[in-house]
Amino acid sequence: MESVADVVIIGAGTGGLSTVRQVMKWTENFLVIDTGPLGTKCARVGCMPSKTFLHAANEYHRRKNFSEEGIIGSGSFSCDIPAVLRHVRTLRDRFAGSMVEVTRQLAGDRLLEGRAFFLGPQRLQVGEQIIEAKRIVLATGARPVVPQKWLEFGEKILTSQTLFDQEDLPSRIALIGLGAIGLELGQAISRLGVEVTGFSLEKTIAGLADPEVKEAAIQAIGQEFPIHLGEPAEIRETDDGLEVKAGEAVAVADKILVAMGVRPNVDDMGLETLGFEVDDRGLLPYDPQTSRVGDLPLYIAGDVNGDRAILHEAADEGFIAGRNANTQNTTKAYCRRTPLRIVFSDPQIAVVGVPYQDLDQETVVIGEIDYTKQARAILEGRNQGKLRLYADRLSGRLLGCEMAAPDAEHLGHLLSLAIHRESTVFDLLQMPFYHPTLEEGLETALHDVAQKVQMAGRPEQLALCQSRAEDTLF
Repeated sequence: MESVADVVIIGAGTGGLSTVRQVMKWTENFLVIDTGPLGTKCARVGCMPSKTFLHAANEYHRRKNFSEEGIIGSGSFSCDIPAVLRHVRTLRDRFAGSMVEVTRQLAGDRLLEGRAFFLGPQRLQVGEQIIEAKRIVLATGARPVVPQKWLEFGEKILTSQTLFDQEDLPSRIALIGLGAIGLELGQAISRLGVEVTGFSLEKTIAGLADPEVKEAAIQAIGQEFPIHLGEPAEIRETDDGLEVKAGEAVAVADKILVAMGVRPNVDDMGLETLGFEVDDRGLLPYDPQTSRVGDLPLYIAGDVNGDRAILHEAADEGFIAGRNANTQNTTKAYCRRTPLRIVFSDPQIAVVGVPYQDLDQETVVIGEIDYTKQARAILEGRNQGKLRLYADRLSGRLLGCEMAAPDAEHLGHLLSLAIHRESTVFDLLQMPFYHPTLEEGLETALHDVAQKVQMAGRPEQLALCQSRAEDTLF
């Protein structure tokens, strides 16, 4: 059986559904192909279940501060981990179920549940059906990487996709990989009372590049569970469990959570028929401003592109792909949002704008705040971490920021807007900073930068913003 479609969208995750919303504005002749289960990665195995898990762990962890605040009785608290996991699955199924409904409403009878195989740049096969497509959008997502040799350990190896299906957690878990996913889940597991040991080949955590922020984050997280960085991990089975060895560091665990990154879901799809070579991760070359692969009628959206594996970025890429897949228009380049990456650890981690490693150290000035000394953070018992703010030396224009700080998610959003609008440190210093708030820490960093900027003719009204509440009180 053969059919012809204006557009075929392969994958019904965030990127694919965002594409559908654009495509359906100009044609009804489209198809959505997905292998299932439906429900988006975010809802089923990513953002939503993980944040539910983190919230429960953080709530339980708060008991450690109760006694010094005069709240008595926290010593009798206990954590029922199977109940926590059931709670996570209940909300996960609710969120995933909602997204299944959204998918079926958007795609209707244009949804094909099966595996797509490329027979050429504009020709696909799904089961017995052959489809000729004028445009194709590839949005198949990505999956956790597990080294082949570790698969022999079977169910003792966990990933972010299998963790929440566990009925219980063992008393010892080794964590291999300390990027965003590994750090979030590892800290949460530790806070629930499991003995956790962390390993990473990288010499940093959560992808931090600023040496001072990185050190502050490692120091804070390292107080909760041991962290071993910079050496490859090896696993072997012993009578006492699975032994993980990295350099001189050794830990024995009952199960291992592997969080070593992701690989695009493009295996055995016939990509070799497209005329482009994939890289060692299986990625196709593409233009992030157009989502297009070379000069082919093929566009890429979401985690499958290996670029910005974040929900709002996947939605943006689906928007771009859906607009450019319009057979009536020429391909257009779109500006991308200010980069914003948030890790929901404690302290939270955020990277905004130009990352530290891409800065020109000759033209940049850096301001900072040490959150161990910040008033609101101290009174809440959350005084950990550091924020470092980057600005142009001559103009004071904000360029980027790395931080490990309480409520970094909110500071990150504020700074991403400021960077998008090309604001200067002096622009932000016109904003009121209420006392006592965590935002006052940002004010401190802004003043630190302002003193280092070599711009002539600073705004006169800056004189109204020279003093800070924390200067006068502490």
